[in-house]
Amino acid sequence: MAASASAPPTPSSLKRIVAASLIGTTIEWYDFFLYGSAAALVFNKLFFPDSDPLVGTLLSFLTYAVGFAARPIGALVFGHFGDRVGRKKLLVLSLLMMGGATFAIGLMPTHATIGTAAPVLLTVLRLIQGFALGGEWGGAVLLVSEHGDAERRGFWASWPQTGAPAGQLLATGVLSALTALLSDAAFTSWGWRIPFLLSGVLVLVGLWIRLSVDESPVFKAALAQAEQRKSAEAATEKTPIVSVLRHHWRDVLVAMGARMAENISYYVITAFILVYATTAAEVSKQTALNAVLIGSAVHFAVIPVWGALSDRIGRRPVYLIGAVGVGAWMFPFFTLIDTASFGNMLLAVTVGLVLHGAMYAPQAAFFSEMFATRMRYSGASIGAQFASVAAGAPAPLIATALLADYDSSTPIALYVIASALITVVAIVCARETRQRDLADVGAEPDSGKVPTPRQADPAPVRTPRA
Repeated sequence: MAASASAPPTPSSLKRIVAASLIGTTIEWYDFFLYGSAAALVFNKLFFPDSDPLVGTLLSFLTYAVGFAARPIGALVFGHFGDRVGRKKLLVLSLLMMGGATFAIGLMPTHATIGTAAPVLLTVLRLIQGFALGGEWGGAVLLVSEHGDAERRGFWASWPQTGAPAGQLLATGVLSALTALLSDAAFTSWGWRIPFLLSGVLVLVGLWIRLSVDESPVFKAALAQAEQRKSAEAATEKTPIVSVLRHHWRDVLVAMGARMAENISYYVITAFILVYATTAAEVSKQTALNAVLIGSAVHFAVIPVWGALSDRIGRRPVYLIGAVGVGAWMFPFFTLIDTASFGNMLLAVTVGLVLHGAMYAPQAAFFSEMFATRMRYSGASIGAQFASVAAGAPAPLIATALLADYDSSTPIALYVIASALITVVAIVCARETRQRDLADVGAEPDSGKVPTPRQADPAPVRTPRA
């Protein structure tokens, strides 16, 4: 059965699977990043009008951060059911939840209409967005990882990762076009709603593509094997989260550490820059948005390149290039932005995102290869999303607070450098996973011993060591 599960799909079916994962992650990240950009540009005025402008921005970023708080819950719930009933069904649900919440934000009354109920309602919708995204990432990357083969898994699995810059590109592009076509008054009054309402159309397209793909053969084989085992032993299968914490607690910690620099640097480069560039560097919103727009296009292009490189030299070396590079780039990054030159700002953002891509590209395959099939959705999602609470969630908030307190970019650069050091330590402690056959990766206790039939969950299969 493992052999059949490992059989590679046809090129056309694999491309369809990649397209289904990519369109879904693009839409979900479009929705998520759209909120972040709107929080930096207009939500302080619409939902916190009585506050000082910078304080209002802090409050709007706080509602942005609560979406991250819901992501671990989404990871637990979606991971549990994704490991029990399959990846595809949960991915359809996550897309509907995210799209529905985003569309509802576009219809929301503001503080001027319903008072303090407006930011409360905004926070609730943000929580739904975070819950959905917490379940989306793991399912999307696993759907591709489990269909492909070990030789090019890094390349193929990196394509769902391009959904982040594609979503950022789409969200920033729509906002940039609207700010160019509309006056500030018109954009603040009604123009900001348009990109949120567009999400409804995008979700319909995403559902049409995502419903056309089949469940992963690796998961089908593992599910059938687990059912046979339950029938033979008359035993109840352990909850995936229990198995993850029992057999893969070390891998969860590695994944969380690996996410720190990747997550923090990304939100500083793409979200906080809209605050820093328009306040400290005193450039227009349009200039800052254009820099992020072009940088995101380059980011999209380099992610598959980094993913392919991880197939050649390993996940860990590529990840380390990104972590060390981002840490080293932070002081030049802010120095270039301080010049208020568009060319320098574009260079700062683009180089930062290229280095970020070296972490983000191999992440999908790297995390997928850490966990056994029947706990893979839970393990990958928990490791990725629990880290986001400490990393991406407060990153724009902390950066904005540091700017308000010190009126300098130095503490912000040191903050990102500290996160890079954490990631370097995590990757150095990790084991190389390249070339692992996902159909053969069983539950492996951290002692390094091969699991016995009683220990293995769900099946006693030998795990190849890197």
